[in-house]
Amino acid sequence: MQRPIPCLFMRGGTSHGPFFRASDLPADVATRDRVLLAVMGSPDARQIDGIGGADPLTSKVGIVCAGTDGVDLEFLFAQVSLKEPRVDTTPNCGNMLAAVVPFALETGIVQARGDVTTLRVLTRNTGTLSDIEVQTPGGRVEYAGSARIDGVPGTAAPVNIALLDTAGSVCGALFPTGNLVDVFDGVDVTCIDNGMPVVVMRAADLGVTGYESRDELNGNAALKRRIESIRLQAGPAMKLGDVTQKVVPKMCLASAPKETGHLNTRFFIPHDCHSAVGVLGAVTAATAAVTPGTVANRVARVPDGARKAFSVQHPTGEFTVVLEMDAARPNEVARASLLRTARLMMRGEVLIPGDIWKSHS
Repeated sequence: MQRPIPCLFMRGGTSHGPFFRASDLPADVATRDRVLLAVMGSPDARQIDGIGGADPLTSKVGIVCAGTDGVDLEFLFAQVSLKEPRVDTTPNCGNMLAAVVPFALETGIVQARGDVTTLRVLTRNTGTLSDIEVQTPGGRVEYAGSARIDGVPGTAAPVNIALLDTAGSVCGALFPTGNLVDVFDGVDVTCIDNGMPVVVMRAADLGVTGYESRDELNGNAALKRRIESIRLQAGPAMKLGDVTQKVVPKMCLASAPKETGHLNTRFFIPHDCHSAVGVLGAVTAATAAVTPGTVANRVARVPDGARKAFSVQHPTGEFTVVLEMDAARPNEVARASLLRTARLMMRGEVLIPGDIWKSHS
C-alpha cells in the first residue's frame, strides 16, 4: 500500500516545490528525510519516480508550523539532492520563503489580518527572522497582480519580504574568516554571509568574462574544478567545516555590470550554474558589493544614498535588493528587503511507498 501525505505544490519566487505542515511529516529526522527523498524521487538525475523537477531550483521542500513567542510561523527549508540520498537543511532559501505565508493562510495555520497580512516568520535553518507581507483582500490570498520578477513569466501579486538580522546567520559573522579578502589557489575571494554563505570571485580571475550563459559555464569542466577547489578550502575557513557534502557556500563569479545594473553575477549552487540568482545569495552579493575593500566592490557600480536599490544581474535578468545603510556606520548594511511573488499551483496528497514510513511514531 502507498501512503498519502497532504501537501500543497507552490511556487515561491523562481523556485517551486511541495509544502507540508510539519505535523504531517515524521518527527524523526532520519525518517523525515527518507520520506522527502521518496517524495521528490531522489536519488535520480531525472527524479522520474517523484515530483522533483530534475534541477536544484525545483528540488526544494518547505515545512511550516505555527510559531511561538512573537513569531507567527516557523519555516524549515529542505534542499533535496538529485544524485545523492541527501537532504540538506543547512541553508536558507529566500525564494521558497515567499510561499510560506500563502501556504499557512491556505491551510489555516494562521488567519488573514485584513486586506494586507504581515506575519513574522522564523527560518529554522539559520534562526533568521523576516516580516512577510501578502495581499489578502476579503481574507483570502490574492495571487493576481502587477508585480513582475525576472525568471517568472507574467505578473502576480507582490510578496514583500523584510529580512531581519541576517548578517552571519549561518557562519556566525558577516565576514566569517575575519578578512575582506582571502586568497585560495592564487585567487582573491571575499567570504561573506548575509543570510547565505557566499564566496565572491572576479570572473576574470578565473579566465571567463562573467557574461557566459549558464550552459557554457556548466560545460566548462576546468572552470568547475577550480571553483570546487576554492570552495572546499573556503568552507572550513568560513566555519562551515568540511563542505564536500554541503550545498554551501555558494560560489559567485562577479563582473562589472552592464547598462543600469550595479553588479553582474553567475552563481554556482554549488556545482551547477544558477539560471538566475537566489534571494539570499543576491542579498549577500549586494552586501559585499557595497562594502569597500571586497572583491565584489572592485567591479561593482555602487549607487549613492543611505537607501540603495541595488540591481544584481544574472543569466536571465536582474534582481533588485533594497539595502538600507547603517546611519552610524555608513559602510555597513543595516537592513535588506526585496520583492518576490508566489502562487499555489496544486493541492492534494503526494504518495510514497508504504515501507518508507510505516507509522507515525
